[in-house]
Amino acid sequence: MPLLLARDLAANLHAGRTTPRAVLEDVAQAIAAREGEVQAFAALDLGRARAAADQAGLTSLPLGGLPVGVKDIIDTRDLPTAYGSPLYAGHRPRNDAPVVAMTRRAGGVIVGKTVTTEFAFLKPSQTRNPRRLTHSPGGSSAGSAAAVAAGMLPLALGTQTAGSVIRPAAFCGVTGYKPTFRLLPTLGMKTFSWHLDTMGLFAARVRDAAFAAAAITGRDLDIGDETAERPRIGIVRTARAASASAEAHAALDAAARAAEALGARVFDLDLPEELEAADAAQPIIQDFEAALAFADELAYERAGLSPLLAAHLDAATQIAPDTYDQARRTAKRARQKLGDVFGEVDALLTFCAPDPAPEGFATTGSAMFCRLWTLLGCPAIAIAGLESAAGLPVGVQLVGRFGRDRQALAVANLVEAAIAR
Repeated sequence: MPLLLARDLAANLHAGRTTPRAVLEDVAQAIAAREGEVQAFAALDLGRARAAADQAGLTSLPLGGLPVGVKDIIDTRDLPTAYGSPLYAGHRPRNDAPVVAMTRRAGGVIVGKTVTTEFAFLKPSQTRNPRRLTHSPGGSSAGSAAAVAAGMLPLALGTQTAGSVIRPAAFCGVTGYKPTFRLLPTLGMKTFSWHLDTMGLFAARVRDAAFAAAAITGRDLDIGDETAERPRIGIVRTARAASASAEAHAALDAAARAAEALGARVFDLDLPEELEAADAAQPIIQDFEAALAFADELAYERAGLSPLLAAHLDAATQIAPDTYDQARRTAKRARQKLGDVFGEVDALLTFCAPDPAPEGFATTGSAMFCRLWTLLGCPAIAIAGLESAAGLPVGVQLVGRFGRDRQALAVANLVEAAIAR
């Protein structure tokens, strides 16, 4: 199935060239054709979605009646929210999470809940990669990335605490957008780490994710065809470059050359020591906070947790408060130093993941090239369009300055256009 282009569909809805119900029926057809093999949805209610799509006035709203999927770590009042865990099977929150309410108010039609790994952690889910069903779709936002990649949805909400938007987007060959920290509210999601959890979006193209973010937040983010003019792009391989595969290096090099051919000023950039040191702080902060966030489940519902998560939380309870506090101080120094880096560049271009999607379902892949940017709260965009020699998607990651999401999206749009040439 072809990818659904959210911005173009919304333009057709606003112009009256189609209707929300017609778009929804196309989505229903795609779901009927692909969901059996992809398994992207944890809950699906097309009947309720049809009733929502038939409401008057939808096409006057920013999203115009576009179908949207919501990661099943995010609360919805009219669909179950199980957080990817049997402990919460059938759980029905009383309220929508604010980001879901914002999406509805913008004219989005919620079709269903997309699969998350258990509590958005590492245990692989049942979802398959639409680009190659024998390979992982990544995690934890597996269903959101897969539903967009399979042409079953034009838009989906996801979350990232380390690499859970960028990595599945890269594995499935779609755009993943992790906005600046707190641009999209995280209230109403199952907390893993309150200093790191970030809402994100999946769409076919950079301009589609930018359009959706603008529609949902009311901010000036809808870049359309706009691309940054002669941006300064620093190519960042990090101290972990040796862990990146030949395919990942080739994709980063190809993206850099393509951007340069479209007028970008591209140069290699080594990160300052303060930034490299912060990479190790991210898992300390994440795990210390997770041990507190899941203290109840660990104490009273341990048998319902996967052995992987239970063991991880056990280890996390041993992190000393002083170690956590030092990690937070390290992160603060890195954020301050990052301002100096962005005095020299408009954006950074780096890896999304060490490898293309792994074969089999023993792992969701590594977040080693994402966690630093999540810690620093920067906008990050997974840009699609490149492939390995074996035909698997290999994304590249564009990182922008904190709070400068529109600029980051415009630079990402240029890189995407350059790759597509």
